[in-house]
Amino acid sequence: MNDGPSALAELAEDTTLTRPFSGASPYEEYVHASVLNTLQQPLTEAADEMGFLVTTQVMELWFTLIVHEWRTAREAFVKDDLPAALDALTRSRRALSALNDSWQPIAALTPLQFEGFRAAFGRASGFQSAMYRHIEFLLGEKSEALVNAHRGDPAVHEALRDAHREPPLYDEVLCFLHRQGLPVPAHVRERDVSLSYTSDPAVVELWRGVYAGSPYEAPALLAEALTDIAELVARWRFDHLMVVRRAMGAKPGSGGTAGLAYLEQRARRVVFPELWEARGAL
Repeated sequence: MNDGPSALAELAEDTTLTRPFSGASPYEEYVHASVLNTLQQPLTEAADEMGFLVTTQVMELWFTLIVHEWRTAREAFVKDDLPAALDALTRSRRALSALNDSWQPIAALTPLQFEGFRAAFGRASGFQSAMYRHIEFLLGEKSEALVNAHRGDPAVHEALRDAHREPPLYDEVLCFLHRQGLPVPAHVRERDVSLSYTSDPAVVELWRGVYAGSPYEAPALLAEALTDIAELVARWRFDHLMVVRRAMGAKPGSGGTAGLAYLEQRARRVVFPELWEARGAL
């Protein structure tokens, strides 16, 4: 293989790198950047609205990736493929970290800055995000009422209805552990997965036993991967709460929720509660 100055000279002479493209570039055909860059349509002249729009749209993309990775992990658990499941969970952890960082462009909006464009989007609200609902359903937080709230969009409604009926990620984790010989009770494995998951003392004891053993065993590595995810989700919810508190205080939410009070209630919900309760039992 050539390297050094001669290789650079050959690269410089490669006309495929400099000649104009006939039609869309390979980059455009793959990424569709021109489509993405037409989706920001501010409704006011407020200087901060563009940042709000981009931030919201970027978060929706991160939601999509996180849902993809959690579904991939869930399928891997069904197949008893722990390495593939852990890989997907690790990728989702990185996506969650990036999602949390996405708050930065709007994290310091003042009430005056936010009011400069808030009225323009009317009753639009992040509460109405269908993809975020998929995230919550995968976390075991089910709500038929929130599925029905999307009846106006048949395709979205059908996808959410299917997700509502499917096992959350954590349920498949527990079924996987049962097949590996860990004592997951039948009433947990056979529960109605269209209902929200609630903590079970026997599962707390299961995780206590996992943590009492070697931290290098597969169940302990899985427990920590799930704990990382739970913590990052909690941080996202708390940051959401703080952004809203800073920008609009305790005003009602634009989508019809109680605003700050609703976010405070969501922030108190613990993801994978038994993993946290087990720590107090050691």
